[in-house]
Amino acid sequence: MSQDNQTRVYDPSTSIVFLKTKEKFGGLSNMAPGFPLHVNGVQIRTSEALYQMCRFPHIPDLQRQILDEHSPMTAKMRIKKFKIQSRPDWDSVRVSIMRWCLRVKLAQNWKVFGDLLLSTGSQPIVEKSHKDDFWGAKILTDKSLMGMNILGRLLMELREQFRSGDPQEMMLVTPLNIPKFQLFQKPIKSVYTDLESSGPPSAINRAKVMPAKRSPVQLSLFDQQVRTYEN
Repeated sequence: MSQDNQTRVYDPSTSIVFLKTKEKFGGLSNMAPGFPLHVNGVQIRTSEALYQMCRFPHIPDLQRQILDEHSPMTAKMRIKKFKIQSRPDWDSVRVSIMRWCLRVKLAQNWKVFGDLLLSTGSQPIVEKSHKDDFWGAKILTDKSLMGMNILGRLLMELREQFRSGDPQEMMLVTPLNIPKFQLFQKPIKSVYTDLESSGPPSAINRAKVMPAKRSPVQLSLFDQQVRTYEN
């Protein structure tokens, strides 16, 4: 598939744009602190660390090094020289893994992350980037943003699922049906929402905050490239 067919152009004045984690919508970033995760009984600081750990199911020592990093940026930088050792099917499964990581982030931060998603209304969500037009979109000379914006589109997909789906189903995140989906050489298990620690699920009252209009979410990249790796 041509990357050009998946490129989008966004008007920042009508979009939810995030870049720095301390900005209003910074919590949408995988780098954002304050969204702790628990997978297989292991506490993980950010969705970025979880995503990077999933690159290396065959190198548990590297998974441990990523886990031990105190910031998501250092966790990302830790794997820089090891990218060539990423799981051999990484390019084929990375979008599915990112989708799964976002589901885990929502399930285990049900109120805070769920409310943040709902607060974006029906506007396009865009990760602004200076150099990555796959996960995000770059700034053009006319100030518009252009890129594949895969992370933003996954967040829009998750927002629609959270808004209109069955909360009970959203509170359970099953492991991906891909080879070696492991953490420290053990198969990754299902993840559940802990409402006692997350607070009351605002999604139950989502009808009160639903916008009058919805923008369609174009997900043909996912439909054509990664559906075979989903449950």
